[in-house]
Amino acid sequence: MPEFQSIAYVVADRTATLTLNRPERLNAIDAHMPGEIARAVAMADADPDVHVVLVRGAGRGFCGGYDLVDYAEAKGTVSGSQEMPWDPTEDFAMMWKNTQDFMSLWRSRKPTIACVHGAAVAGGSDIALCCDFLIMTEDARIGYPPSRVWGVPTPAMWVYRLGPQAAKRMMMTGDLIDGREAVGMGLALKTAPADGFEAAIDSLVGRLRGVPRNQLMMTKMVINQAYENMGLQSTQMMATFFDGVSRHSPEGLWFRERTQEVGFKQAVAERDSGEPIAPHVSKRS
Repeated sequence: MPEFQSIAYVVADRTATLTLNRPERLNAIDAHMPGEIARAVAMADADPDVHVVLVRGAGRGFCGGYDLVDYAEAKGTVSGSQEMPWDPTEDFAMMWKNTQDFMSLWRSRKPTIACVHGAAVAGGSDIALCCDFLIMTEDARIGYPPSRVWGVPTPAMWVYRLGPQAAKRMMMTGDLIDGREAVGMGLALKTAPADGFEAAIDSLVGRLRGVPRNQLMMTKMVINQAYENMGLQSTQMMATFFDGVSRHSPEGLWFRERTQEVGFKQAVAERDSGEPIAPHVSKRS
Protein backbone atom coordinates (compact mmCIF):
# COMPACT_ATOMS: atom_id res chain seq x y z
CA MET A 1 0.00 0.00 0.00
CA PRO A 2 1.67 3.28 -1.08
CA GLU A 3 1.78 6.21 1.29
CA PHE A 4 -0.45 9.20 0.60
CA GLN A 5 -0.01 12.76 1.83
CA SER A 6 -3.38 14.35 1.10
CA ILE A 7 -5.81 11.44 0.91
CA ALA A 8 -6.48 8.20 2.79
CA TYR A 9 -7.43 4.92 1.13
CA VAL A 10 -8.96 1.79 2.64
CA VAL A 11 -10.78 -1.26 1.28
CA ALA A 12 -13.47 -3.20 3.13
CA ASP A 13 -16.52 -5.23 2.11
CA ARG A 14 -15.94 -4.86 -1.67
CA THR A 15 -15.79 -1.07 -1.26
CA ALA A 16 -12.76 1.20 -1.64
CA THR A 17 -13.04 4.45 0.31
CA LEU A 18 -10.92 7.36 -0.89
CA THR A 19 -10.97 10.14 1.72
CA LEU A 20 -9.75 13.66 0.99
CA ASN A 21 -7.66 14.08 4.10
CA ARG A 22 -6.64 17.67 4.84
CA PRO A 23 -9.33 18.49 7.42
CA GLU A 24 -7.34 21.39 8.88
CA ARG A 25 -7.78 23.16 5.49
CA LEU A 26 -11.29 21.85 4.73
CA ASN A 27 -9.62 19.25 2.49
CA ALA A 28 -8.47 21.98 0.11
CA ILE A 29 -6.67 20.76 -3.00
CA ASP A 30 -2.89 20.99 -2.81
CA ALA A 31 -0.18 19.92 -5.24
CA HIS A 32 -0.41 16.27 -4.12
CA MET A 33 -4.15 15.60 -4.07
CA PRO A 34 -5.03 15.30 -7.80
CA GLY A 35 -2.30 12.76 -8.52
CA GLU A 36 -3.06 10.82 -5.35
CA ILE A 37 -6.73 10.57 -6.36
CA ALA A 38 -5.68 9.08 -9.70
CA ARG A 39 -3.30 6.62 -8.01
CA ALA A 40 -6.00 5.48 -5.60
CA VAL A 41 -8.48 5.00 -8.44
CA ALA A 42 -5.91 2.92 -10.32
CA MET A 43 -5.47 0.76 -7.23
CA ALA A 44 -9.23 0.27 -6.93
CA ASP A 45 -9.48 -0.60 -10.62
CA ALA A 46 -6.76 -3.23 -10.27
CA ASP A 47 -8.25 -4.78 -7.11
CA PRO A 48 -10.59 -7.71 -7.87
CA ASP A 49 -12.12 -7.34 -4.40
CA VAL A 50 -13.39 -3.82 -5.13
CA HIS A 51 -16.79 -3.31 -6.74
CA VAL A 52 -17.53 0.29 -5.66
CA VAL A 53 -15.43 3.40 -4.90
CA LEU A 54 -16.58 5.98 -2.35
CA VAL A 55 -15.08 9.48 -2.30
CA ARG A 56 -15.44 11.29 1.01
CA GLY A 57 -14.04 14.25 2.90
CA ALA A 58 -12.47 14.15 6.37
CA GLY A 59 -13.71 16.48 9.09
CA ARG A 60 -16.28 19.23 8.56
CA GLY A 61 -16.79 19.01 4.81
CA PHE A 62 -16.04 17.34 1.49
CA CYS A 63 -13.63 19.81 -0.16
CA GLY A 64 -13.28 23.59 -0.10
CA GLY A 65 -11.60 23.82 -3.52
CA TYR A 66 -8.01 24.71 -4.33
CA ASP A 67 -6.01 25.90 -1.35
CA LEU A 68 -6.09 29.67 -1.80
CA VAL A 69 -3.54 30.10 0.98
CA ASP A 70 -1.07 28.30 -1.29
CA TYR A 71 -2.35 29.47 -4.68
CA ALA A 72 -3.59 33.02 -4.10
CA GLU A 73 -2.13 34.54 -0.93
CA ALA A 74 1.46 33.53 -1.67
CA LYS A 75 3.68 36.20 -3.18
CA GLY A 76 5.32 35.91 -6.60
CA THR A 77 4.87 33.26 -9.26
CA VAL A 78 3.02 30.19 -8.03
CA SER A 79 1.42 27.26 -9.77
CA GLY A 80 -1.67 28.63 -11.52
CA SER A 81 -0.78 32.31 -11.21
CA GLN A 82 2.25 33.52 -13.16
CA GLU A 83 3.82 36.93 -13.32
CA MET A 84 2.81 38.78 -16.49
CA PRO A 85 3.29 38.14 -19.33
CA TRP A 86 2.11 34.61 -18.63
CA ASP A 87 2.70 31.45 -20.63
CA PRO A 88 -0.72 29.86 -21.32
CA THR A 89 0.85 26.58 -22.41
CA GLU A 90 2.53 26.13 -19.02
CA ASP A 91 -0.73 26.90 -17.24
CA PHE A 92 -2.69 24.54 -19.51
CA ALA A 93 -0.27 21.65 -18.96
CA MET A 94 -0.60 21.95 -15.18
CA MET A 95 -4.39 22.24 -15.10
CA TRP A 96 -4.94 19.61 -17.81
CA LYS A 97 -3.06 17.08 -15.68
CA ASN A 98 -5.24 17.93 -12.68
CA THR A 99 -8.36 17.63 -14.84
CA GLN A 100 -7.35 14.19 -16.07
CA ASP A 101 -6.50 13.11 -12.52
CA PHE A 102 -9.99 14.11 -11.37
CA MET A 103 -11.50 12.43 -14.44
CA SER A 104 -9.97 9.13 -13.35
CA LEU A 105 -13.10 8.92 -11.18
CA TRP A 106 -15.27 9.18 -14.30
CA ARG A 107 -13.17 6.72 -16.29
CA SER A 108 -12.71 4.19 -13.50
CA ARG A 109 -14.00 0.72 -14.36
CA LYS A 110 -15.81 0.74 -11.00
CA PRO A 111 -18.79 2.96 -10.09
CA THR A 112 -17.71 6.00 -8.06
CA ILE A 113 -19.88 7.76 -5.48
CA ALA A 114 -19.17 11.25 -4.10
CA CYS A 115 -20.51 11.46 -0.53
CA VAL A 116 -20.81 15.18 0.19
CA HIS A 117 -21.32 16.71 3.59
CA GLY A 118 -20.45 20.28 4.54
CA ALA A 119 -19.37 21.77 1.23
CA ALA A 120 -18.03 20.75 -2.17
CA VAL A 121 -17.12 24.09 -3.68
CA ALA A 122 -14.93 25.26 -6.56
CA GLY A 123 -12.38 22.51 -7.24
CA GLY A 124 -14.19 20.37 -4.68
CA SER A 125 -17.25 20.37 -6.93
CA ASP A 126 -14.97 19.31 -9.81
CA ILE A 127 -14.01 16.19 -7.86
CA ALA A 128 -17.60 15.44 -6.85
CA LEU A 129 -19.02 15.86 -10.35
CA CYS A 130 -16.41 13.58 -11.90
CA CYS A 131 -17.98 10.75 -9.89
CA ASP A 132 -20.82 8.66 -11.28
CA PHE A 133 -23.16 9.34 -8.37
CA LEU A 134 -23.57 12.21 -5.93
CA ILE A 135 -25.18 11.77 -2.50
CA MET A 136 -25.46 14.85 -0.28
CA THR A 137 -26.67 15.73 3.16
CA GLU A 138 -29.64 18.07 3.00
CA ASP A 139 -27.62 21.01 4.30
CA ALA A 140 -24.46 20.34 2.25
CA ARG A 141 -23.57 22.96 -0.37
CA ILE A 142 -22.16 22.58 -3.85
CA GLY A 143 -21.23 25.14 -6.49
CA TYR A 144 -18.43 26.94 -8.29
CA PRO A 145 -18.13 30.51 -6.91
CA PRO A 146 -14.81 31.20 -8.75
CA SER A 147 -16.82 31.42 -11.98
CA ARG A 148 -17.61 34.96 -10.78
CA VAL A 149 -13.89 35.83 -10.90
CA TRP A 150 -10.74 33.67 -11.06
CA GLY A 151 -11.86 30.34 -12.41
CA VAL A 152 -13.61 28.12 -14.94
CA PRO A 153 -14.37 24.50 -13.91
CA THR A 154 -11.94 22.51 -16.02
CA PRO A 155 -13.80 19.15 -16.07
CA ALA A 156 -16.83 21.10 -17.40
CA MET A 157 -19.22 18.49 -16.02
CA TRP A 158 -22.00 20.95 -15.15
CA VAL A 159 -23.51 21.08 -18.63
CA TYR A 160 -23.36 17.32 -19.06
CA ARG A 161 -25.11 16.76 -15.75
CA LEU A 162 -27.63 19.61 -15.85
CA GLY A 163 -28.23 20.74 -19.43
CA PRO A 164 -27.57 24.25 -20.78
CA GLN A 165 -29.98 26.45 -18.80
CA ALA A 166 -29.25 25.13 -15.32
CA ALA A 167 -25.53 24.90 -16.10
CA LYS A 168 -25.50 28.55 -17.19
CA ARG A 169 -27.29 29.55 -14.01
CA MET A 170 -24.70 27.76 -11.86
CA MET A 171 -21.72 29.01 -13.84
CA MET A 172 -22.82 32.59 -14.43
CA THR A 173 -23.92 33.22 -10.84
CA GLY A 174 -21.48 31.07 -8.89
CA ASP A 175 -24.43 30.09 -6.69
CA LEU A 176 -24.16 27.43 -4.02
CA ILE A 177 -27.10 25.04 -3.73
CA ASP A 178 -27.97 22.62 -0.95
CA GLY A 179 -28.68 18.91 -1.17
CA ARG A 180 -32.41 19.34 -1.60
CA GLU A 181 -32.03 21.70 -4.57
CA ALA A 182 -29.29 19.52 -6.05
CA VAL A 183 -31.64 16.53 -6.08
CA GLY A 184 -34.45 18.65 -7.53
CA MET A 185 -32.17 19.75 -10.38
CA GLY A 186 -31.02 16.20 -11.05
CA LEU A 187 -27.46 17.00 -9.98
CA ALA A 188 -27.50 14.68 -6.96
CA LEU A 189 -29.07 11.24 -6.83
CA LYS A 190 -30.07 11.32 -3.16
CA THR A 191 -30.11 13.66 -0.20
CA ALA A 192 -30.66 12.85 3.45
CA PRO A 193 -30.53 14.54 6.84
CA ALA A 194 -27.21 14.15 8.60
CA ASP A 195 -28.47 11.26 10.72
CA GLY A 196 -29.64 9.39 7.61
CA PHE A 197 -26.60 10.11 5.43
CA GLU A 198 -24.78 6.83 6.01
CA ALA A 199 -27.95 4.82 5.42
CA ALA A 200 -28.48 6.58 2.08
CA ILE A 201 -24.91 5.77 1.04
CA ASP A 202 -25.16 2.15 2.22
CA SER A 203 -28.41 1.67 0.30
CA LEU A 204 -26.79 2.50 -3.04
CA VAL A 205 -23.52 0.72 -2.24
CA GLY A 206 -25.44 -2.40 -1.28
CA ARG A 207 -27.21 -2.49 -4.63
CA LEU A 208 -23.99 -1.93 -6.60
CA ARG A 209 -21.59 -4.27 -4.85
CA GLY A 210 -23.85 -7.25 -5.53
CA VAL A 211 -23.43 -6.75 -9.30
CA PRO A 212 -20.52 -8.51 -11.07
CA ARG A 213 -17.58 -6.21 -11.75
CA ASN A 214 -17.67 -6.91 -15.49
CA GLN A 215 -21.34 -5.96 -15.68
CA LEU A 216 -20.70 -2.69 -13.83
CA MET A 217 -17.81 -1.90 -16.17
CA MET A 218 -19.78 -2.58 -19.34
CA THR A 219 -22.81 -0.52 -18.38
CA LYS A 220 -20.65 2.37 -17.21
CA MET A 221 -18.63 2.37 -20.43
CA VAL A 222 -21.77 2.43 -22.59
CA ILE A 223 -23.16 5.47 -20.78
CA ASN A 224 -19.84 7.33 -20.58
CA GLN A 225 -19.17 6.76 -24.27
CA ALA A 226 -22.31 8.68 -25.17
CA TYR A 227 -20.85 11.75 -23.44
CA GLU A 228 -17.41 11.22 -24.96
CA ASN A 229 -19.09 11.22 -28.38
CA MET A 230 -20.79 14.52 -27.51
CA GLY A 231 -17.36 16.14 -27.30
CA LEU A 232 -16.59 15.96 -23.58
CA GLN A 233 -12.82 16.09 -24.06
CA SER A 234 -12.98 19.05 -26.46
CA THR A 235 -15.17 20.92 -23.98
CA GLN A 236 -12.68 20.19 -21.21
CA MET A 237 -9.76 21.44 -23.31
CA MET A 238 -11.55 24.75 -23.88
CA ALA A 239 -12.55 25.02 -20.22
CA THR A 240 -8.99 24.30 -19.06
CA PHE A 241 -7.57 26.98 -21.36
CA PHE A 242 -10.20 29.53 -20.25
CA ASP A 243 -9.49 28.69 -16.59
CA GLY A 244 -5.94 29.95 -17.09
CA VAL A 245 -7.21 33.05 -18.90
CA SER A 246 -9.57 33.84 -16.03
CA ARG A 247 -6.69 33.88 -13.54
CA HIS A 248 -4.64 36.23 -15.73
CA SER A 249 -7.38 38.62 -16.89
CA PRO A 250 -7.43 42.15 -15.38
CA GLU A 251 -10.11 41.03 -12.92
CA GLY A 252 -8.20 37.84 -12.14
CA LEU A 253 -5.04 39.79 -11.40
CA TRP A 254 -7.06 42.12 -9.17
CA PHE A 255 -8.42 39.16 -7.22
CA ARG A 256 -4.98 37.76 -6.50
CA GLU A 257 -3.58 41.18 -5.55
CA ARG A 258 -6.56 41.75 -3.27
CA THR A 259 -6.07 38.31 -1.72
CA GLN A 260 -2.47 39.17 -0.92
CA GLU A 261 -3.56 42.51 0.58
CA VAL A 262 -6.47 41.41 2.78
CA GLY A 263 -6.44 37.59 2.76
CA PHE A 264 -8.51 35.22 0.66
CA LYS A 265 -11.59 35.25 2.92
CA GLN A 266 -12.08 39.00 2.55
CA ALA A 267 -11.21 38.91 -1.17
CA VAL A 268 -13.76 36.12 -1.72
CA ALA A 269 -16.40 38.12 0.19
CA GLU A 270 -15.77 41.11 -2.08
CA ARG A 271 -15.80 38.92 -5.21
CA ASP A 272 -19.13 37.37 -4.22
CA SER A 273 -20.77 40.55 -2.91
CA GLY A 274 -22.51 41.45 -6.18
CA GLU A 275 -20.63 44.73 -6.41
CA PRO A 276 -18.87 45.30 -9.77
CA ILE A 277 -15.21 44.37 -10.00
CA ALA A 278 -14.56 46.99 -12.72
CA PRO A 279 -13.93 49.97 -10.36
CA HIS A 280 -11.20 48.00 -8.62
CA VAL A 281 -9.62 47.06 -11.95
CA SER A 282 -9.69 50.64 -13.29
CA LYS A 283 -8.16 51.80 -10.02
CA ARG A 284 -5.15 49.48 -10.38
CA SER A 285 -4.60 50.59 -14.01
